[in-house]
Amino acid sequence: MAAAIRVADAEGLAQLSMRRIATQLGAAPMSLYRHVNGKDELLVSMMDSVLGENPLPARLPKGWRAQLELSSRVQWQVFRRHPWLAPALSITRPQLIPNGMRHTEWALRALDGLGLTIQEMMHVHTTLFSHVRGLALNLEAEAQAEQDSGLTSDEWMQTQEHGFRVIAGTGDFPLLNRLVNSEMELDLDQLFEFGLGRLLDGLERYLAGR
Repeated sequence: MAAAIRVADAEGLAQLSMRRIATQLGAAPMSLYRHVNGKDELLVSMMDSVLGENPLPARLPKGWRAQLELSSRVQWQVFRRHPWLAPALSITRPQLIPNGMRHTEWALRALDGLGLTIQEMMHVHTTLFSHVRGLALNLEAEAQAEQDSGLTSDEWMQTQEHGFRVIAGTGDFPLLNRLVNSEMELDLDQLFEFGLGRLLDGLERYLAGR
């Protein structure tokens, strides 16, 4: 398991195969099938393992908002450490992952008693989780792009600056031009916190209006 996670962390999900893991372990590929039935089962076990790295605390913080903030930040930290996790997880066909279910149960418990139906509670959880996972989808793609190009995100943006200024010079994009001149950086951690805050603000207003 640990060897498979190391391969995925270092090389991405596309490079994960039973043969690659066997090479990492110095074992015959067929020997792995004594432990798992195949790559799909291995991947589910990997996801369960990494989602259990930071257990949610037994003692809940006070208030539903603090509880949802905590679980979302734990998820973001796990996605940060394991960029392959976000594309591996499915929202529409959720895998049977006990440690993932613990996050769902935590969110539902945080929302229980606020006057929401169980369906609404699940919609809130799915919306918040989609925000976290959606941003995290950029992590593996960025790691692969940096590996392929040899350029960090900031370095790549610098290579695009002249071309953008030529386009912006047409006058068709005055607000985008102002944005570029502001030297704003698209920091994923800041985007995560901003989006989480606004989603929870909206939920607070929704609950107040019921």
